[in-house]
Amino acid sequence: MSFVHRYAQDTSRPTLRSAGGDLARRALAPAVGLWAVIVGLGTLIRGPLDDLPAEDTLNAELAADRTPAMDQLTALWSNIGATLFLIVTCLLVIALVWWRTKEWWLAVVPGIAVSVQAAVFVTAAAVVGRERPSVEKLDEAPPTSSFPSGHVGASTAFYLTLALLSRRIADPTLRGLATAVCLLVPVLVAYARLYRGMHHLTDVLVGVLNGVVCAGLAWHYLRRRERRTSPGRARRAVASR
Repeated sequence: MSFVHRYAQDTSRPTLRSAGGDLARRALAPAVGLWAVIVGLGTLIRGPLDDLPAEDTLNAELAADRTPAMDQLTALWSNIGATLFLIVTCLLVIALVWWRTKEWWLAVVPGIAVSVQAAVFVTAAAVVGRERPSVEKLDEAPPTSSFPSGHVGASTAFYLTLALLSRRIADPTLRGLATAVCLLVPVLVAYARLYRGMHHLTDVLVGVLNGVVCAGLAWHYLRRRERRTSPGRARRAVASR
């Protein structure tokens, strides 16, 4: 069964109980392993790698090249990955997909991706406790530590699931445009967080990792089965043509 089209290839209706069990086994349990990997990387960076001082050069260069126009653009891009914006947008998407498809198990996928990502990010950031770059910051620093980037992780998880949902759009031009925009947004958010002095490069890269894995876990959380046609039904279908 195709990973991208798994919800179109099998439209059977799961029960809430079976979906909950699948969620625990196929998304939440693997997320624990993801958390361990992220914490391990953060511990390595903060310990043996001495907080990767070479990354300070990139932050300093970006800060030195700031312009008023890019300050405004990156403020917009950064806000696209902000918590409140993503929560409101995610709830609207869930409601819209549920209304259009009548498939609640599909509609909740973006919410699962964002929620699992947030749980991994918040707890990992608390354990790692990395300081933010030592340059002028253009945004107010949230209470979480720098590693990994929550803005980048959340936007990657959310917009990647939207890109997958966009593959259901019938019009090929609109489908391609929607997919491209959804894939571009996390890139803009990642650049904005670097430009605005809020994160180191590895914070952003591991944020992308967190978002990609959580989007994949959310999209794959529900067991889907290829529909099988019985031999008798197949013969009747052929005979009726």
